[in-house]
Amino acid sequence: MFENRRVAITGASSGIGRALASQFAQRRARLLLNARRADRLVELAEQLRAEAADLQIVGGDITDPETRAAMLESARTHWDGLDILVNNAGIGALGPFAQAGSERMRQVFETNVFAPIELIRVFLPTLRQSPHARIVNVCSVLGHRGVPGKSEYCASKFAMHGFSDALRAELQREGIRVLLVSPSTTESEFFGAVVDGATLAHREGKGAMSAAAVARATLRAIERNKHEVILSLGGKCLVWFDRLLPTLADWAVARFGQTPSRRGGP
Repeated sequence: MFENRRVAITGASSGIGRALASQFAQRRARLLLNARRADRLVELAEQLRAEAADLQIVGGDITDPETRAAMLESARTHWDGLDILVNNAGIGALGPFAQAGSERMRQVFETNVFAPIELIRVFLPTLRQSPHARIVNVCSVLGHRGVPGKSEYCASKFAMHGFSDALRAELQREGIRVLLVSPSTTESEFFGAVVDGATLAHREGKGAMSAAAVARATLRAIERNKHEVILSLGGKCLVWFDRLLPTLADWAVARFGQTPSRRGGP
């Protein structure tokens, strides 16, 4: 299904984005990779170039309109369009809401909400020309259930969840499918990208999924035309627990939810 498909992936230099790039390359897709860390992006491109049908890179912060424009120009110049857009880039914010200034919320929303939405806006005209058009928004189970110490991050993922549902309904008649991917705890460098320069005193738990497992599940979901995929047993339990017993879920999350310790920042 993915051979010669034209695929753009943001946040491709590490974690889930890197794993997605590898999985698509193994299936002989044409790749357009974006990340802020240009050195890591070049290194990844060298590793995958022999497997991918074609590979282009655009370094830069996806919150910058010039980066988004450069991605569109690359897709048009090299491939005359795009088939699959994967919004994966994101940042975290850890610590109690009351200890943070308003800028932290704005930073998180710029990267996790406004940038991917505007990238979709940029690519939508060319996606409309593809008979295989897909939009994949990598979200989180925390877009279903908020937890202590991650209020800004949870809010951004709830926003992308709602936006994805609405966009899917709007584009259904045009044949453009929208997939929401909601991983649970994942082994990645994600919380190395945290606003405020927060120093973390916690690590992801032992039950974390590998980034490769998340990537494989994402490709399967695309192949099966799924609307959403919630990953890991723990993630599914959290979502259903919240839906079936919301009052008890509130108590449990408040009582046992992990509030990250931080040094630095407000």
